[in-house]
Amino acid sequence: MPSTNFERMLQLADDVFSSKDDPEQLDVNESVLDGLAKIHAAAISEHDDGNGPVAWVLLFPTTRNLMNLFLEKKISEKQLFESTPLGISYDAIYLCSAMVLEEHRKKGIATKLAMDAIGKIKNDHPIKCLFVWAFTSEGHRLATDLANSLALPIFFRE
Repeated sequence: MPSTNFERMLQLADDVFSSKDDPEQLDVNESVLDGLAKIHAAAISEHDDGNGPVAWVLLFPTTRNLMNLFLEKKISEKQLFESTPLGISYDAIYLCSAMVLEEHRKKGIATKLAMDAIGKIKNDHPIKCLFVWAFTSEGHRLATDLANSLALPIFFRE
């Protein structure tokens, strides 16, 4: 029996990020999803083709101070999420993850999801920059393209 889109998305997340084996990474579960939604409603985006999700994008606003600590490797991705205060003015957006099932890639789905989410966050917060910990060349390219489209500086964690 073929896997559902949802099962394939979970497998893709595990294949790319292996977050369960890396305590530095954010292990996305129900509690984390609830926390992301509390930071901002646009933090979680999904594209469903009618047969389940084919793309997920997670990103969240935070502070430049926390961004710098993360980029300098003084805090982990998990600590970045846990340290992001609620109910304040944010000035940076962390591009956490973007995943698209292989047969749906190169159609602009992740870009549209991310641009829509960033636009909603920018309506509520004075965003000055983006940052990312890119795991793939596609993730690096998406982050760069988003920053160029938004005319915002982008910072990469090495």
